[in-house]
Amino acid sequence: MNIRIINRSKNSLPAYETLHAAGMDLRADVEEPILLKPMERKLVPTGLHIELPEGFEAQIRPRSGLAFKHGIGIVNSPGTIDADYRGEIKVLLVNLSDQVFELCAGDRIAQMIISRYEKVSWEQVDVLNETTRGAGGYGHTGVG
Repeated sequence: MNIRIINRSKNSLPAYETLHAAGMDLRADVEEPILLKPMERKLVPTGLHIELPEGFEAQIRPRSGLAFKHGIGIVNSPGTIDADYRGEIKVLLVNLSDQVFELCAGDRIAQMIISRYEKVSWEQVDVLNETTRGAGGYGHTGVG
C-alpha cells in the first residue's frame, strides 16, 4: 500500500525496523531538547502529515522500551489518526516515572500502525443472542 506523506522534519520517514515489525517508529521534531518532568505531559511534534485511504486509520502507540526503561507513555493510547485528517501528527507523551526525561530531536517517541477498519450500521433490538459467557465481565473467570 502506498500512502502519501509530507515530511517537514529533518528525520527520515517512518520505517519498519525489523522484517516482521507491525509498527513504524515516529521521531521527535523539536528544535531544542524537551524536559519531561515526572507526571508531566507534552504534545511532541513529528513534522509528518499523511493522507490515508478511506477505510484506514493510523494508530499511535507507545514504544515498549521507553515505557519499561523510562516510564514514558502516551496519554491517549492508542491515538487514532483518521483518514480525513491532514494536520501534523503529534504525540501526547506522559512521564510516569519519578525522574526527569530528556527528549531530543530525532528520538523515537512512538510507533505507528496502519490498520483497516469497518464502518457499522446499528440495528437496535430488544434482545441479544445468548452465549456461554453472557454478561460476565471483569474477573468473571476467576483470579490467575
